[in-house]
Amino acid sequence: MRDKLKKLLNAFDELTAMLGDPVILADQKEYTRLAREQSAQTPLAEKAREYLSVMQQHDEAKEVLKADHDPEMKEFAAQEAKELEARIPALEEELRVMMLPADPNDEKDIIVEIRSGAGGDEAAIFAGDLYRMYVRYAELQKWKPEEIDASEADTGGFREVSFRIKGSKVYSKMKFESGVHRVQRVPVTESQGRIHTSTATVAVLPEVEDVEVDIKSGDLRIDVYRSSGPGGQSV
Repeated sequence: MRDKLKKLLNAFDELTAMLGDPVILADQKEYTRLAREQSAQTPLAEKAREYLSVMQQHDEAKEVLKADHDPEMKEFAAQEAKELEARIPALEEELRVMMLPADPNDEKDIIVEIRSGAGGDEAAIFAGDLYRMYVRYAELQKWKPEEIDASEADTGGFREVSFRIKGSKVYSKMKFESGVHRVQRVPVTESQGRIHTSTATVAVLPEVEDVEVDIKSGDLRIDVYRSSGPGGQSV
């Protein structure tokens, strides 16, 4: 595992160095892509450095035990080696989990669509509650929510609302919100205190990046026709 982690850290350091390259800095789109990639890899890189540091300290403690040192020094090294050995299994398990293949969409920004379902006006109010909850959560995560479109209900809330959220690992943390959400409560529109069940649907979609299509002039066929009408104009 050590060799694999060292290669991983070398690649991470190369990626970090690229972010300081003037050519990369001049290309905003490429810089943004690499910055996101570096941000995504940082937790694994930090854990890898911690693991390699622990292993190195463990090796050094073992060397002290093998060498001709005084009993007090060996006792200290034995205690240190024991403490380090206790940390190794947990670190290895964390690394194994972190190195599992990630969803390729996890780093993407998202579009969220909320639609009121069964429950009439109360469902629209519930949809509004969900919208405010997600916006507040995004703000706490230091993400940037941005409303795209909304159809408000007369009694408050939304018939439907869509919004964009930009930030780090947004899709990875929000993708499981997709589905039908249900609430049972006494609506503000209920005068007799009866409990109503209302629903709203939530769709979380990874935002597709703009793709520039380069069409070469040699791939185009331009046909010119002469009209049969007066003037013989080309169209």
